[in-house]
Amino acid sequence: MAPKAVPKKQAAEDPRHTQAVKDYESGLRALQERKFEKAKASLQKVLGAPDKSIVDRAQVHIATCDQHLETPALHFKTSEEHFDFTISLMNTGEYDLAREHFDKLLKQEPKCDYVLYGLAALHCLTGHIEDSLRTLSEAIQANPALRFQARNDIDFQNLAEDPRFTELLYPDPGVEETAGSREETIAY
Repeated sequence: MAPKAVPKKQAAEDPRHTQAVKDYESGLRALQERKFEKAKASLQKVLGAPDKSIVDRAQVHIATCDQHLETPALHFKTSEEHFDFTISLMNTGEYDLAREHFDKLLKQEPKCDYVLYGLAALHCLTGHIEDSLRTLSEAIQANPALRFQARNDIDFQNLAEDPRFTELLYPDPGVEETAGSREETIAY
């Protein structure tokens, strides 16, 4: 009978390996969040690990980080150009990145009707219904013509059955007339 082989527990018991796995996982999370500087820093800690396979994988991800970090920062000539880029991010499903750009646009122009409208659409697409209704209301207050655009915009299809959305897009004309006639009565 052959003697039983003793399984190698070296990698699992080696604290350098355990730390390398933690650093690798941290780097991957940062990479998925598009935080390339943080990801690269975590992944570089893995390069001294005793396990060659995790080192090889870390090197591949570091190259990805380098590629993204070498990309020049985006500079937009106008807020409209920045808005168009942000909408293209939405259209490709990069919702988190689009939200970051909407935040930047709103810091530049907090009451810009088309930025508010685009953010309302993003909120709707990502299931943030309350935020979508609130932001769409702000956009319509800034530019009432957006009410007509929203009626046919497929980005708001998640709100189609919501009575608050209907009230926002189709206000009761009697309410506006009543308010106007009260003002006229008071003026006389």
